[in-house]
Amino acid sequence: MSRKHRHFKGAEVSCCVKYFLFGFNIIFWLLGAAFLAIGLWAWAEKGVLSNLSSITDLGGFDPVWLFIVVGGVMFILGFAGCIGALRENTFLLKFFSVFLGLIFFLELTAGILAFVFKDWIKDQLNFFINNNIKAYRDDIDLQNLIDFAQEYWSCCGAHGPDDWNLNIYFNCTDNNPSREKCGVPFSCCIKDPAEDVINTQCGYDVRLERELNRQTYIFTKGCAGQFEKWLQDNLIIVAGIFVGIALLQIFGICLAQNLVSDVKAVKANW
Repeated sequence: MSRKHRHFKGAEVSCCVKYFLFGFNIIFWLLGAAFLAIGLWAWAEKGVLSNLSSITDLGGFDPVWLFIVVGGVMFILGFAGCIGALRENTFLLKFFSVFLGLIFFLELTAGILAFVFKDWIKDQLNFFINNNIKAYRDDIDLQNLIDFAQEYWSCCGAHGPDDWNLNIYFNCTDNNPSREKCGVPFSCCIKDPAEDVINTQCGYDVRLERELNRQTYIFTKGCAGQFEKWLQDNLIIVAGIFVGIALLQIFGICLAQNLVSDVKAVKANW
């Protein structure tokens, strides 16, 4: 009996690793569930869940996809890591490690490609912004996202205010009956600190003004350039965030692999 007891004590699962990995992942699991719930609620409010074919109808980017995809990935990872650690299930722990490792590899690859193909990334960013300008009025979430970006980065359009010619409500063509013709969204306007209420009509007819006069009323710099400048100004912070995320992923993989090794060692002694 004593020999068997000593043999068992030679290989055991580390409680610290097990419950730390459990706690680490239950947070991600709950956050993933919350993100998914927000995304599904947003789709339900827009009637997407009752008509799934409308998912492909939007010409631009639906921000709800961020909540659905990120929430789904976090939920799956959190579930596998949490239950795998609690039940000492090597299959779920290996799945967690491989899935997390794959995400890390994709992030690393994307970062390298973005550095190598800077010009291509800029072109894609311009295309992405202009494509969403066309769909500005098609989705309220997309509209709010564009308004937030233009206000935050003090910009208007991808290259400048004239990019809003791409939108059917803001273009300057003769057959455009919209009151917003030759205008820009209110998020392009330079805010008056004295005004407490947002003037949503501040961008009306502003593109009929000369270039020099526009600068008094609206932002004239493009969002692509402003975003690039913001990245350069905050490069250390952005890099620190990405390094922190990468270290968390590596730490999670190491914990999971350590727990798998412990479980295998214990099973080998049975």
